[in-house]
Order: sequence, then structure tokens, then C-alpha cells
Amino acid sequence: MDIKAQSIYQEMQGMAEQSKLGLGDSHAIQGNPSSQNFADLLSNAIGTVNDMQLESKDKAMAFEMGDKSLSLADVMVAKEKAGIAFEATIQVRNKVLEAYKQIMSMPV
Repeated sequence: MDIKAQSIYQEMQGMAEQSKLGLGDSHAIQGNPSSQNFADLLSNAIGTVNDMQLESKDKAMAFEMGDKSLSLADVMVAKEKAGIAFEATIQVRNKVLEAYKQIMSMPV
């Protein structure tokens, strides 16, 4: 799976702009707003991946217990979605670490 860093960066910038538009003067952010938004964005993304994995596990367990409302296809689709989301998270982590290494090797 190949993830383009530029498209991820643009998507993150768009999300940051959307979140800034939703903030009023009464919700002033202390410190560096971009780092807090990134932390929130990252936390939400990881939470979403975790939720997908838990949902996949719950569906698989319910199917194994004989729940007639679930088909094997539903369980497999949930499992694949969770797997793809996890792989994307790993790729993003790798890109962030790569960028960090490049920044740390830059002369000051």
C-alpha cells in the first residue's frame, strides 16, 4: 500500500481549516493551535481505527455464536476495513518517523 505524503498533508490541512472555522472567540486555544489540532486529529484517527477493530471483533464473535442477522460477508467486510485502516495508520506512522529523522538530521 503506497500512501502519498502530499495528499495526506493536504487532507490534514483541510481538516485543520475546517476545525479553525468551527472555533469561535470564546474557544480560544492556548499555546500552539496547530499542534493541538494535530494531536486531536491524530487521537481521533487512532480512536477510529480502534473502534473499527473492536467492531470487527464483535461482529466475528457474534457470527461465531450464531447471530442470524450477520452474514459471513458482513464480518469479512468489517475485518478488511479494520485491516486497511490499521495498515494506513502504520504507513502514516512510518512517514511521520521518516520526516522526523530528516528534520533531526538537518543542520541548524
